[in-house]
Amino acid sequence: MPEKLILAIDLGTSGPKVALFTINGEIIDDDFAPTGYTLLPGGGAEQDPDEWWQAIKTASQNLLKRNSDKVSDIEAISVTSQWSGTVAVNQNGQHLMNAINWMDSRGATQVKRITDGIIKIEGYGLSKVYHWLTRTGGMPTRAGKDPIAHILYIKENLPEIYEKTYKFLEPKDYLNHRLTGRFISTYDTMVLHWVTDNRDVNNIRYSDKLIALSGIDREKLPNMVDASEVIGTLSKKAAKELGLNENVKVIAGTPDVNSAAIGSGAINRNHAHICIGTSSWLASYVPFKKTDIFHNIASLPSALKGKYLITNEQETAGECINYLRDNVFFHKDALNTKAPDNYYELINQLACESPAGSNNLIFTPWLYGERSPIEDNFVRGGFHNLSLQNNRRDMIRSVFEGVAYNNRWLLKYVEKIAGNQFEYINFIGGGARSDLWSQILADVLQREIRQIERPLLANARGAAMLALIGLGYITVEDIPEKTKVKTIYQPNEKNRAMYNNLFEEYLNIYKQNKGIYRRLNNE
Repeated sequence: MPEKLILAIDLGTSGPKVALFTINGEIIDDDFAPTGYTLLPGGGAEQDPDEWWQAIKTASQNLLKRNSDKVSDIEAISVTSQWSGTVAVNQNGQHLMNAINWMDSRGATQVKRITDGIIKIEGYGLSKVYHWLTRTGGMPTRAGKDPIAHILYIKENLPEIYEKTYKFLEPKDYLNHRLTGRFISTYDTMVLHWVTDNRDVNNIRYSDKLIALSGIDREKLPNMVDASEVIGTLSKKAAKELGLNENVKVIAGTPDVNSAAIGSGAINRNHAHICIGTSSWLASYVPFKKTDIFHNIASLPSALKGKYLITNEQETAGECINYLRDNVFFHKDALNTKAPDNYYELINQLACESPAGSNNLIFTPWLYGERSPIEDNFVRGGFHNLSLQNNRRDMIRSVFEGVAYNNRWLLKYVEKIAGNQFEYINFIGGGARSDLWSQILADVLQREIRQIERPLLANARGAAMLALIGLGYITVEDIPEKTKVKTIYQPNEKNRAMYNNLFEEYLNIYKQNKGIYRRLNNE
């Protein structure tokens, strides 16, 4: 009898990955199609939902064409996607404007207004802090990059769009509507709207008080279910477009941070995972709700029943490597504008030729502001202590190290919330393809780093495992043994003192220059 399969869709900022998994969580094949995004004046960042769907169709059709004998074995689809995005749709599910993605900060003004107060703590009105923290475990970020900010921006600046909107959907939920026709979300997805009561992880619901404080209309938000729930089967149109059977089930799914946490295999409290992709985060499961308002970190409901996940995000990580490619090495005004296909292998090789510490060159990766461990929309990146003795090898390695320094800064506060030092940290995302970056993280964080196999597919693997849990094929406890480790990296004690010193100077760079960043970028 043929083995049942799961089709996982992982919509990232740069495009969707589509992958086939067995019910043992093993990858069969995968495909990818690129999408773009548009940066707008005033902090805008948008994407075209139709481009998402076309890319998903392209990747799915390519994948299924190579595996035509397995199409009839696909039992379910599970979607994961970029988090903290907003798609305004009408009653037919058609989007009314481009999707606002997670980088968009145009709603900062509106968020500051609803979180203001006479007596303030960290810029928030004290009474507002109380209501949000006690119910959600966090509160809207004043940088304006949460969905609540997107919706309030639309309400104030695009009132005709707001009035026509039937539901505001996260990207994952928009895709699920295109698959099933249902307007539905999940408890873990909606927490970044900051209007749900999360005090009981097994009884999450919208809070009338927070809805009133936010100024958002409740009827414009989708109802919620568990992330592993089957929400329906493919519509006739979606099945035809994807080349699948109409009886294929659709799992409610979860956003990227939560699917990555599952796909990393680190599901215990004394373990954690780091994901370095376009952005970066460091996360761990805990059994309780807790918040560090001063460092923008909170344990929020996860996709796994009964578990909270320590949640945070660092704005630009792997994107710093892409910045070098697109704006320094292979900019459109250069003689050779096309980056080689093996660009990432080349920069890894060059970085390996620079010594640990990059000859005292320090890179700060704050190219688009920062969320955690400091929430600062004005901070900017740069190379520090650059001299005529430094070369591009030092510059590249310092980017790897700068992202690691930021993770070390974050690690201190994540472990404080967890209440223990992590035994090891699983490494996933595009950055985890780099053996050098894996060793740098081990040296800088002074923790064991486990490089996970096929790290780019961690999100898709997490989405597939969530489907397998929902369908009853596996339990949560089965996840670690189904996650394969490629290499384990131990800290190099010879580099400990040097990296301790460089990390302290990294912190000093922010402390001594944050006022300059604010004056230069507070427009």
